[in-house]
Amino acid sequence: MRGDQGPTGGEPGPVDGSADEPPTSGGSTAVPPPPPPDPQPPPPDQDSPWKAALTRYLPEFMALCLPRAHADIDWARGYRFRDRELQQVTPASAVGRRVVDVLVEVTRRGGTTLLVLIHIEVQGRSEAGFAERMYGYHYRIFDRFRQPVVSVAVLTDSRARWRPRRYAFTLWDCSLEFQFPSVKLLDFQPREAELAASRNPFAHVILAQLAANATRRSPGRRADAKLTLIRRLYQIGFDRAEIVELFRFIDWLVQLPEDLDLQVWHQLQALEEVRRMPYVTSVERLGIARGRAEGLTEGLRAGLLRGLRPLLGLKFPAEGEALFAEVESVEDVTVLQRVVDAVPAAASPDDVRRLLREPVQGAP
Repeated sequence: MRGDQGPTGGEPGPVDGSADEPPTSGGSTAVPPPPPPDPQPPPPDQDSPWKAALTRYLPEFMALCLPRAHADIDWARGYRFRDRELQQVTPASAVGRRVVDVLVEVTRRGGTTLLVLIHIEVQGRSEAGFAERMYGYHYRIFDRFRQPVVSVAVLTDSRARWRPRRYAFTLWDCSLEFQFPSVKLLDFQPREAELAASRNPFAHVILAQLAANATRRSPGRRADAKLTLIRRLYQIGFDRAEIVELFRFIDWLVQLPEDLDLQVWHQLQALEEVRRMPYVTSVERLGIARGRAEGLTEGLRAGLLRGLRPLLGLKFPAEGEALFAEVESVEDVTVLQRVVDAVPAAASPDDVRRLLREPVQGAP
């Protein structure tokens, strides 16, 4: 690599841009070739959702994160995933579960039959030697297919200074330089308002990851963020299939303790009822539905109340807040659930008040 110096005594050597580095410069950490075995993978909840999202929303991902490449691809000709072949180029030392990678074959615009293989790595934590590993996979894919390869790193971690983008080696008159684009999700934080209003489904995938990162140590804030992510899908006007797909991703990635998850689930049910969008049955078929659990009465009550507030506000804009103050004093979860079930069909606030006064069946 021209102009780069090695790690010791000014002599040339390998350079791996996997160390922490500021957003506008390259780092240099010496690591020996050849490509090392893969590190331990991130937890499953940081893995499979991204695999599913990249597979489901590849064109949307490219449009949002790599617009130049997206514009050069002839999407009308389709694309084909080659993950089975990718497994064949994985070194024996890396066999086993590893970070997400997707290999896809696309066709460029302009009448050319040239095929481009895009290798996407989703990396959930900083790792020394990552850039060298990217180079290793890049070369193995090229050696297997003998076609142009574009390697892309999607960095989902929370370390702003970790931005691997280059691997280089030089010794005597022999040199090599490999550069690859890195999509750092943290860079989308200043654009959260733009993403929130976007009809590009992958914008909401990114928002879900950012929310998961930001609320990792705060389950209450995470529950609020999860509900906001889900509610926004309805507000934007996605169709049923899109909402179910995105809900599955959000539910998979933004995981909660059981009591808070139950609260979010009941609020989702209330939202669907008031908007007359019964998508919940589709969600249940996906196995995402949450049942009641013993010992979670207080959590259930809190979830019902949190769902009732927007429910009442949408149904009765003028009196919703005052009515919620009355409902909030109710301790019986059965009564609250009855109110949630009845509000969509209620003709007036008095219909809700009558439900509050009716005795619970089976009560003494």
